[in-house]
Amino acid sequence: MAAPLRRLRELLVPLNCMKDGVRASSGMEGVPHKTTMKDQKVSSSNIRVPSEAEVVVVGGGSLGCSTLYHLARLGITNTVLLEAHQLTAGTTWHTAGLLWRLRPSDTEIQLIHTTREMLIRLEQETGVNPGWINNGGLFIASNKERLNEYKRLMTIGRVHGIESYVLDPTETKKLYPLLNVEDITGTLYCPGDGTMDPAGLCSALTRWARHAGATVVEQCPVSDIRTVETTLGGRKVKEVHTPYGVIKTDAVVNATGCWANDITSMVGIEVPLTPMKHSYVVTEKIPGIENMPNVRDHDASVYLRLQGDALSVGGYENNPIFLERLDRDFAFGLYELDWDAFSAHISGAVNRVPVLKTTGIKSTVCGPESFTPDHKPLMGEDPTVQGFYHCCGFNSSGMMLGGGCGDQLAKWVAQGSPEFDMFGYDIRRFHPPLNSNKAWVSARSHESYAKNYSIVFPHDEPLAARGQRRSPLHQVLEDKGCVFQERHGWERPGWFNSQPTPTMTYDWYGAYENPLNTDDLYKNLLTADYSFDFPTHHHTIQRECLACRKKAAIFDMSYFGKFYMTGPDAQRAADWIFSADVSRVPGTTVYTCMLNHKAGVEADLTVSICEGGEGSACDPTFTGRGFYLAAGGAAALQNLAHVVKEIRNNEWDVDVLDHTEKLAMLSVQGPNSRAILQQLTDEDLSDEVFPFSTHKVITIAGHKARALRLSFVGEMGWELHIPNSSAVAVYEAVMAVGTPLGLVNAGYRAIDSLSCEKGYRHWHADIRPDDTPFEAGLAFTCKLKTPIKFLGREALEVQKTEGITKKLVTFTLDDPLRPLWGLEGIWRNGEPVGYIRRAEYAFALGRPIAYGYVHNPSEGKVTSDFLESGRWQLESMGETFDATVHTRPPFDPKNLRIKGIYEDQPT
Repeated sequence: MAAPLRRLRELLVPLNCMKDGVRASSGMEGVPHKTTMKDQKVSSSNIRVPSEAEVVVVGGGSLGCSTLYHLARLGITNTVLLEAHQLTAGTTWHTAGLLWRLRPSDTEIQLIHTTREMLIRLEQETGVNPGWINNGGLFIASNKERLNEYKRLMTIGRVHGIESYVLDPTETKKLYPLLNVEDITGTLYCPGDGTMDPAGLCSALTRWARHAGATVVEQCPVSDIRTVETTLGGRKVKEVHTPYGVIKTDAVVNATGCWANDITSMVGIEVPLTPMKHSYVVTEKIPGIENMPNVRDHDASVYLRLQGDALSVGGYENNPIFLERLDRDFAFGLYELDWDAFSAHISGAVNRVPVLKTTGIKSTVCGPESFTPDHKPLMGEDPTVQGFYHCCGFNSSGMMLGGGCGDQLAKWVAQGSPEFDMFGYDIRRFHPPLNSNKAWVSARSHESYAKNYSIVFPHDEPLAARGQRRSPLHQVLEDKGCVFQERHGWERPGWFNSQPTPTMTYDWYGAYENPLNTDDLYKNLLTADYSFDFPTHHHTIQRECLACRKKAAIFDMSYFGKFYMTGPDAQRAADWIFSADVSRVPGTTVYTCMLNHKAGVEADLTVSICEGGEGSACDPTFTGRGFYLAAGGAAALQNLAHVVKEIRNNEWDVDVLDHTEKLAMLSVQGPNSRAILQQLTDEDLSDEVFPFSTHKVITIAGHKARALRLSFVGEMGWELHIPNSSAVAVYEAVMAVGTPLGLVNAGYRAIDSLSCEKGYRHWHADIRPDDTPFEAGLAFTCKLKTPIKFLGREALEVQKTEGITKKLVTFTLDDPLRPLWGLEGIWRNGEPVGYIRRAEYAFALGRPIAYGYVHNPSEGKVTSDFLESGRWQLESMGETFDATVHTRPPFDPKNLRIKGIYEDQPT
């Protein structure tokens, strides 16, 4: 007998419901909920599909049903949901159905709140009980760092009105008498957590939608989805084919979970999703367990879900079982539980609730579940197929997130964009070629699964499947000690170590008989960064930052997206898409936003007005006027997709050239940047000839480059956009002449600190699609003084008249030794008024600096008087600290340094 199985039987007594092979769903004793919809058969002779629909939802699990329901609530009822089997089929019917309100993301907190509010009202709306049980939730902390993480969750929850408490072991024991608390540091208790029933939920959602006019068709698989060609090589949804007829439609929502790629293959795309076996066991009756809260012991990687007078026990192991392919008819089936894989959870469960040692296992549940490379769902409109929306890959959190995500996706379809910041779930966060790279998807999904219960530290990086996209300078920088970060598949410089620090081949954390890597310096440095205190290399980041402020630093920013927009309608497109005035003379570079119809910031980027060149990657040949776009690399696809979508919607004659992979990008910044670069070019770099916010194609170190006089760190400097073949030569030439003048290599950890210190915005942190330029202090990017129409203008004009109800504010702490990381609560006169989006240590200022949006709970409008009065504090991990509010960034508030004016400037 295998050792894990012997140990299991010693702990939990003999099993009584094991069967060979695949276990059919007739054994419902293993599932937390007593009912599914599998027995509600539909006669094929009675199946009818409409000939047309505004939206076709494919998949009748919790996400498909929620999307249909929320579309109906928006008044969109000419819709149809197609389910190949019966509602709840696939993964929904056997889910544990847990809901945890506290998450390390404000968006996820709002999504889960939407789900919870929906659960509370559904029975009154429909007469169907969705099975909501509000028994609370308890998170176990076995060490100080874990408890600090929970204190961060409590803080962000408090700002959003979520009741929670940090308990000591004695208080925890009183709350949950059967819990072993001898080895814990503390717990986080959230009374509002609970569970739900899949069958009841899907019944209630579809009943309401049907009553509103929507159609639900079961036993109706999709056999094909037809598209038509659009501009710029795109396609558009046209028809959905089924065995019972063709449905004409402009919108399809793919909510088929593990089977998502069966549907995406019909339109020639693939999503980064892999199915795995996911398991839990259900115990016999446990006296005294009734009414106890659900438990997550993250350090033991186990959860304990109350199930009446018993518990469901599950978790996330480091050796999950991958499923190569799922049969389309595996609708209500289960697998035999693999005890070798599952046994990882047993000792932790027994340690936490010792009575389990003498409690029998009533049944097991092992079903398919879909997982993704970052353990986040896949949502939103596909960038290549207009009208095809993803809503899949929910990583065993589909019930908890389903109400909120169904609501947001319905708004995405109906209004063109969601209400919340959904970029963390947006399909456009992935580099498309990696979506079909099975090795990358599997390795990255494994790591995310295995680390699902790990502490979420500020500067964590993946170890799996690294090195997918590299700048031409990668090896040169690696040899100089570069510690790389991964974004959108790219390796970008994070910071510089004293010796080479390459990433190693993924060791799968020792799973599947893979030996653990030894002498893994990169992993060791990453682990040393696992802290809510200053990292061990805090002084190294300081050195890079102060070198940039006092002398000069060079940054490899090659991972940026680089696009040319040209053609007869290029100016019309640019006028509409960009919030700033880009009807400028060639040679001008403009910082601008791109907005959605609600004036939310979909992107910020630089746009350089240019003319056709000689044909290299940095000056391509084209006729007339063009625009060169440089966009942050992590959001490059999102930026490009937004531009292309507007061009297609307006049917403009515009070409878009993607030169991201053809150009390197070096940024030389600091007081000595001009003195360094002037040695390598005949071009006059003086302020009079080459002022800030301009660009030229120049020759530098004998190589052609497009030089932009810009800065993202608040210093005088230039970005050099260089063809890949010239990148190493230019870099080495710059270093040769720059080193005597104090030039150092620096990475994105320094960029983050320097930009935060200067007050420059980061998209998806300081500014997001749920923020407007007025709220973010970016009104100067909007051409409201011109008559030019642009996307979002009408909403901006309304907001300008009515005033803003939230505003991005700068804070510094008086205590220079207190680190801030974001998610800290903002208090004014003892009342929560917001939370911190982004925080860094400002080395030139010598203290922490943070940015967060605040609202005025009494008057509604955020005014100067409101900001300049009152006592301001930041709450970090349960403690409050006095903070200073700045109406302008405290570093170089007059913006002199970027203009090359350094006299009387503090360094």
